[in-house]
Amino acid sequence: MSVQVVAAKMAEVELKDVPNKELSAVSPVAPKTDEKGLSNTDLNASATSPAVEPAVKGDPSPLSSAPSTAKIPQASAMKRPDPQQNGGEAFVNRDGTVAEAPRMKKIQFADQKQEFNKRPTKIGRRSLSRSISQSSTDSYSSAASYTDSSDDETSPRDKQQKNSKGNGDFCIKNIKQADFGRREIEIAEQEMPALMALRKRAQGEKPLAGAKVVGCTHITAQTAVLMETLSALGAQCRWAACNIYSTQNEVAAALAEGGFSVFAWKGESEDDFWWCIDRCVNLEGWQPNMILDDGGDLTHWIYKKYPNMFKKIKGIVEESVTGVHRLYQLSKAGKLCVPAMNVNDSVTKQKFDNLYCCRESILDGLKRTTDVMFGGKQVVVCGYGEVGKGCCAALKAMGSIVYVTEIDPICALQACMDGFRLVKLNEVIRQVDIVITCTGNKNVVVRENLDRMKNGCIVCNMGHSNTEIDVASLRTPELTWERVRSQVDHVIWPDGKRIVLLAEGRLLNLSCSTVPTFVLSITATTQALALIELYNAPEGRYKQDVYLLPKKMDEYVASLHLPTFDAHLTELTDEQAKYLGLNKNGPFKPNYYRY
Repeated sequence: MSVQVVAAKMAEVELKDVPNKELSAVSPVAPKTDEKGLSNTDLNASATSPAVEPAVKGDPSPLSSAPSTAKIPQASAMKRPDPQQNGGEAFVNRDGTVAEAPRMKKIQFADQKQEFNKRPTKIGRRSLSRSISQSSTDSYSSAASYTDSSDDETSPRDKQQKNSKGNGDFCIKNIKQADFGRREIEIAEQEMPALMALRKRAQGEKPLAGAKVVGCTHITAQTAVLMETLSALGAQCRWAACNIYSTQNEVAAALAEGGFSVFAWKGESEDDFWWCIDRCVNLEGWQPNMILDDGGDLTHWIYKKYPNMFKKIKGIVEESVTGVHRLYQLSKAGKLCVPAMNVNDSVTKQKFDNLYCCRESILDGLKRTTDVMFGGKQVVVCGYGEVGKGCCAALKAMGSIVYVTEIDPICALQACMDGFRLVKLNEVIRQVDIVITCTGNKNVVVRENLDRMKNGCIVCNMGHSNTEIDVASLRTPELTWERVRSQVDHVIWPDGKRIVLLAEGRLLNLSCSTVPTFVLSITATTQALALIELYNAPEGRYKQDVYLLPKKMDEYVASLHLPTFDAHLTELTDEQAKYLGLNKNGPFKPNYYRY
């Protein structure tokens, strides 16, 4: 049986239920045949059906030898390309003749996509250049080229910039971003009610008049609100960043435009980091008398380079567990020259910033950098202090299987009572999908642990210090580093195994995402009150030691935030106050009370 006869029968099977008037509308005239005997009439149903498109490339020759009992293929299987018509197609009519399909405009998705990809754009080139895998030596240098969207890769140290008033006592990425940064600061002000209330209440008194505050913290919109509050209270401020990845360049620009001496930009090198601190401190004719530190690097630098400055410094305010640990070490060794205020262990910092801030920002940081699905993932959290508690609570709520490591039996028992399995790291290191450190210690995750991790394991740090993960041990020739996106590195072993290292082991949330502004309002207000307390304290009130904020001050910071929630405190009656032995206005708990 010939191909045309078989095709005609197939066409009859398909078209027997179609009214004749529809057929005539499709093909009102006899088909025109080309020199090869192929015609160009279309069966529209076949031409427009994507479901049968692959049949075009089929070889129809087996039809002639197919047994009569075989399944008859669809009529569209007879569609053939016409080489003389540049891809035109031929179809078999119901009378057995082969017709040429009429020329129709077709959407060439594949061709258009290919053509689109050939068109280079400035944005495409920049995006590509920043996603290309980097060699191990490339990733040792500054991350500035990965972390800033600006086309200008010139180091800020090599640029001369001035604000609109002609002042150039700052070093930032780009002063032109100031307007954008100002809007960021205005947004933050809406979520920092206590700090704004403090600014309004105390700016008339100027309790920090004459204070020269040198600061080293994360330079974000929230820090900017703090700095402007200190300025409104009478202080002069010079500032550097405590983390090479956490600076918001647009906020630094807004501060510089506002007259603040800021030395910071996102993606500093280690050398840049210490250079900025030195520029912040070492200014002829300007002597700091207060230190606001986060991590202890500023305090360490002054002790190392300018120890004579401590003769005029009235006090240090430190907010991180790492910095506080260093202060206690100095105090124990008898080397602490001035009083220091431990903000980290104040109730309003530890129970709110450390817990609630980390509970929300851990998910944000991981999601932005890895797009990871948390449900069902096995996660080990090293440390069950307030930061660890926040991280564990968030991950558990998202459906993760959470393990905890801990050295303190009290914290360990808390973890067990909260439903987490307490383990040693080496017991679960081969099976977990995510490793999070939040101890404030060093070498919590060492090379041996990293070697045993599964392929694709995510490793990150939620503690302040970058010493918790032994990143230095990964800087070896046999391991390859690939920068896959900003703050995300693949470290690849010779056998092909790779781990995902976030922010090179530095603080995840402030390096890779943002943190809740409202919680930072609590911490910033506590810092401001600590500065006021130390600066105005009469001589002799504070010795050369480390102190906690008075309980009354903690309660005052908390009370400033309650109106945001339309919260109403219950007041003690005289009888109740007498029964408890308390003042009706507080403090309501003794210093030894554990919240």
